Amino acid sequence: MKVLAVETATSWQSVAILDESRVLARRDQEAAGSHAKLLLPTIDRLFRETGLTLKQLDGLVVSIGPGSFTGLRVGLATLLGFRTISQLPLAVVPTLEGMAWNLRGTSMLLCPILNSRRGVLYWALFRWASDDRLERVMSEQVGTATMLGSSLTGSALVFGEGWTVEASAIRASVPPSATVVEAPDSAMKPSAVSIGLAGIERLRRGEYAGTGISPLYVQRTSAELKYEESGGLSPVVLRQKRVARKVNARVAAARIPSGDTRVTRGRGKSGMRDGV
Repeated sequence: MKVLAVETATSWQSVAILDESRVLARRDQEAAGSHAKLLLPTIDRLFRETGLTLKQLDGLVVSIGPGSFTGLRVGLATLLGFRTISQLPLAVVPTLEGMAWNLRGTSMLLCPILNSRRGVLYWALFRWASDDRLERVMSEQVGTATMLGSSLTGSALVFGEGWTVEASAIRASVPPSATVVEAPDSAMKPSAVSIGLAGIERLRRGEYAGTGISPLYVQRTSAELKYEESGGLSPVVLRQKRVARKVNARVAAARIPSGDTRVTRGRGKSGMRDGV
């Protein structure tokens, strides 16, 4: 089965043409903010290298997210256009699941991590079964490094851009019962080859993308993340606690007299001021 696979969920753009597990051509490059400009020329280059045309393929595969809003839209829109032209079946692969294919056959629990906006990460947990089947242990999550670290309960192999950016914060939040092991550098970036391998399995099972397919953003608001990090306390309760701390601090400060304080008792009948 020959497929064109596209991965644009991050700033790292990856495109490949596969024939089953054999890579016929691939191109990986930094494309921050330039997916729309680089993707089509890259695909055209791979077709020239292989001597293939779109109609000679058996299917199309694209990473569906989570990840960069712009990158995901560019990748999906491009392959939806190719599907319209060629009538080829299209498979969509969640980006974190595709990253788990970077470490196919690994016995450890896998935790791919992507970086989002400031301090926010995407992650999920996967495990390869003995029959070479990928099992989803935890669905896609979004949150802070602290939330990620505390969600790990055993040993996990961690990798991805989110790990390289927030490794220290994640390690600091991992409970004593859990350990994290860093994966090899070769597994850190999303790969069109891995997306393609996962997509071929989907195409073989007849799991084709529908007409209303859209990117998997898995996004939550900053307010939701702050609420969860607070332990489920509402903003009103948090503000009450802050105010109470400030008031208590001021009261405590007022009870400490300074060394040169003069105390006056007012004027007596003689009009003179008494003082100590």
